[in-house]
Amino acid sequence: MSEKNQRGGHPMRGGRPHGHGMMAVEKPKDFKKTFKRLLGYLKTWKNRLIVVTIAAIFSTLFNVISPKLLGDATSSIFDSFRTGTSVDFEYIARILLLLICLYLFSSLFSYLQQYVMASISQRTVAQLRKEVNEKLSRLPLKYFDQHSHGDLLSRAVNDIDNINNSLQQALTQVINSVISILGIIIMMLVISPVLTLVVLVTIPLSLFVAGFITKFSQKHFVKQQEELGNINGHIEEMFTGHQVIKAFGREEKSIETFDKINDQLYDSSWRAQFISGLMMPLMGFVGNLGFIIVAISGGLLVLNGSIRVGDVQAFIQYTQQISHPLAQVAGIANMIQVAIASAERVFILLDEEEEKEEKDASIQVSSLRGHIEFDHIQFGYDKSHPIIHDVSLEVNEGQTVAIVGPTGAGKTTIVNLLMRFYELDKGSIKVDGVSLSDMSREQVRSMFAMVLQDTWLFNGTIRENIAYGNKGATDQEIEDAAKNAYADDFIRTLPDGYDTMLGEDATNFSQGQRQLLTIARAIIANPKILILDEATSSVDTRTEMNIQKAMNNLLNGRTSFVIAHRLSTIRDADLILVMNQGNIIEKGTHEELLAAGGFYSDLYESQFSQAESVSS
Repeated sequence: MSEKNQRGGHPMRGGRPHGHGMMAVEKPKDFKKTFKRLLGYLKTWKNRLIVVTIAAIFSTLFNVISPKLLGDATSSIFDSFRTGTSVDFEYIARILLLLICLYLFSSLFSYLQQYVMASISQRTVAQLRKEVNEKLSRLPLKYFDQHSHGDLLSRAVNDIDNINNSLQQALTQVINSVISILGIIIMMLVISPVLTLVVLVTIPLSLFVAGFITKFSQKHFVKQQEELGNINGHIEEMFTGHQVIKAFGREEKSIETFDKINDQLYDSSWRAQFISGLMMPLMGFVGNLGFIIVAISGGLLVLNGSIRVGDVQAFIQYTQQISHPLAQVAGIANMIQVAIASAERVFILLDEEEEKEEKDASIQVSSLRGHIEFDHIQFGYDKSHPIIHDVSLEVNEGQTVAIVGPTGAGKTTIVNLLMRFYELDKGSIKVDGVSLSDMSREQVRSMFAMVLQDTWLFNGTIRENIAYGNKGATDQEIEDAAKNAYADDFIRTLPDGYDTMLGEDATNFSQGQRQLLTIARAIIANPKILILDEATSSVDTRTEMNIQKAMNNLLNGRTSFVIAHRLSTIRDADLILVMNQGNIIEKGTHEELLAAGGFYSDLYESQFSQAESVSS
């Protein structure tokens, strides 16, 4: 491709200018802003959240009441032994029956809470996935040129999964913990305000510990997500290009790079988990302090008759119960950190500048014939370094225009500008006098069909892949297109024929066969303007001759642009453009350019002499 060296990748596929597909991910700028934005997705489900909260209240309420009831039973038994009276088994039995009912209802409401919360989290994440998917379809091509596939996959899959897990687990635990803490404090105040004050001394200490550790672990969780995106990008790149890696013996270098990124991921993950892992032990230590204080203080209050022994038992249970939600808050903080780090990366993607939304112009695209005019166009992927310099050109309807030149000359960039994959910096491109910028991108691209050097086939049948170029194509039209592309013969040799399943890589087909299928796809699209980018470079000479015959029929009456390195394939072109360093330095027919004895002539003679030396 002509711009590969200038941009670091194939302009049609999303080059990766930074080695190994690694992209620096910006750290979260505002934790609170991201957190609020994430909570904003839950507003749609506020009614269900109310149900979750009510279920949590009842579930927690029953658990909060039970220690007091058990304490009453203990006090009743203790009083019976202290006064020498018989144990009131009927009273104990009523308490036990009430406790069984409370635990049963608590379990039912807990189930309801989890069921509804699962629905909320899944729907919220489904909405996020939808937004990310739609966002990717609206992003300009340059965004994909500048970001590795692995990093994009990490944001669209791993980060959203992290958000899903955190929503489903953390949000439920937050509601339960808050309600539990409030309920326990109320019950403790009812039993003994003095002991309650003793217990509450430990709560600020617990919150301080959680906040302090969260502050230091957050940056490591962010780094962990960055490195996860980096390693995904490297793996995706290495497995996509594994043949090249093996061919050049770069396995050790690839493994060395993977080990380096993997070590960085290990280091950031270890630091994040180690620091956040300190929360639970420290929270447990603080909780045990409260337990000791309650046990000693409660014993003293029982001795002076200020409180019953059963109430002390209840207080000890409440002390343990309140330490559990506080410890949960610490664990929730870890999950929230991962979720916020992931949400930040997703929101950065969602906030990327999109292609401007356009409405179809009031132009009948079907009435346009294919007369194309380039009027002093200028363009650069980096505006400070133009690739195309003041190019003007007129292409008549039905002409076949071949574009040749060395790598980096600007050949593929011309195609990108024709398709409005990129916008011009200066000048205009017109079709039958109508500027491409006056039409929507959809209108512009509906006039074109492309056959690229790099084939792309999706998961589906051969029939579906060919029909991709024409949604309403009949089976007969699909087969006719395959015949015109000389693909019908090999398709019919397959056990399932046109219903044979293939994937994006289509490993059961040769490169030439895959190319034939993409040519059939272009044929069935019946375009006004055709773009062929080294379309026959992956097929053998005999197949190429057959394709050339099919292409002659396809090109007849259509404006077409052919990018070619093998000059023997463009001898019959109506116009040959010779490009170098973003300028058209020569133009004319094959014979005219040879007679001129310029750059094209030298290029042709060098290829011709090479072909002779190889054949000899």
